[in-house]
Amino acid sequence: MKAKIKKRIEDEDKRVELGSVLPLNTPYVLMIDPSSACNHSCRFCPTGDHSLIKESERFVGTLDFELYKKIIDDVNNFANPIKVLRLYKVGEPLLHPKFSEMIAYARANINIQKIETTTNGLLLHPELNQKIIDAGLSQINISVNGVNEEKIYHYTQTKIDFQKYVKNIKDLYERKENCEIYIKAIKQNLSEDEQKEFYDIFGSISDRIFLENLSPAWPEYKFNNMEMKFDAGHYGQEIIERNVCPFLFYVMVVNSDGMVSTCVQDWKQKMIVGDTTKETIQDIWLGSALNTYRIDHLNGNKKNYTACANCEVMSHGVLDNIDSMAQIIKSKMLASQSS
Repeated sequence: MKAKIKKRIEDEDKRVELGSVLPLNTPYVLMIDPSSACNHSCRFCPTGDHSLIKESERFVGTLDFELYKKIIDDVNNFANPIKVLRLYKVGEPLLHPKFSEMIAYARANINIQKIETTTNGLLLHPELNQKIIDAGLSQINISVNGVNEEKIYHYTQTKIDFQKYVKNIKDLYERKENCEIYIKAIKQNLSEDEQKEFYDIFGSISDRIFLENLSPAWPEYKFNNMEMKFDAGHYGQEIIERNVCPFLFYVMVVNSDGMVSTCVQDWKQKMIVGDTTKETIQDIWLGSALNTYRIDHLNGNKKNYTACANCEVMSHGVLDNIDSMAQIIKSKMLASQSS
C-alpha cells in the first residue's frame, strides 16, 4: 500500500495553540459551498433527506460564479492570507458546472495559500480530473461509502458502477501532480473484512487514507433509521465537552446562496451573520453579528442558540479547546473593538 494511514487534519502537536492567537483579523479557513445540492441521498446527512430540506426552506442550488469571484476578490481586503480555501459545505461541489474555473480563479489569488475540496467522487472522470488538476487544486478528500455497489446503495440510496468509480479515482491519482489525494470511509459502516478491502482497493491510489468515525455532525438532525453509539470522536480522539466553539473564531462559512453562516454545521441556514452580495467578507468576519455569537460563547451562553446548545460537534469533531482562555480572548476582543 502506497498511502499513509493518516487522518485528514493536522496532528495535534502541529496545530497552533488557537487560544493564544485569538482574536484573528483574518480567518485561517474560508469555506465556500459551490453547491448545496447533492447527487447522493445519504442516510447520515440532512442534505440527503429532500423532504426535510424542503421543510427547512434552505436554498438548494449552485453558487453564482460572478458572486464567487467577488468573494475571492474580497480576500484581498484581509490583513493576512487565507491559509485554506475549502470548496465544500453541505452539498456535492462537483455539481457546479464551473468547478474547475472556481479553483483556477482562487489559485490566481496570491492571498490564498491552499485550495481543497471534499467530494463523494461519483462525478469524477478523466476530462474533469485533468481540469481540476490543471486548475491547481491542492488537496481532494474523497468520501467512499462502501467497497461494493450494494453497501454504497444501502448508505447513499444511489446506484453506482463500483468498478468504474474506482477506475475514475485511479485516473485522478495518475494525473494528480502536486494535488494530494485523501480517501476516507466511515469505520462503523464497514465490517472488519470490508475495512481491509477498503485499504486494499484505495491504498494504492491515494496519498493518505483513513477510517473516520461516524459522529453527530449535524445539530437537530437524527440519522435516518441508524442507531449509533459514539465511543470516540470523529478522528478517534477523546470525547470532551466544550463550552466555546473554536470554529467561530477561525473558520468563515459562505453558503451557496452567498449568505454567511456562523459555521458549517448550520445546515438549515438559519444562523446567518452576513450577505456577501451586500458586504465584503472582511466586514462580515469582523462585524457585530458574528462577534455576538463569539462573545455569547465566551460568556458560557451557547445555549442561547438552539443549534449551538444541541451541537455535539464541539465534543466529537473538534480538536481545539479554548475554554480555559475564554475570558482572556474576550478581553482582547473588546480591547480591539474599542481601539
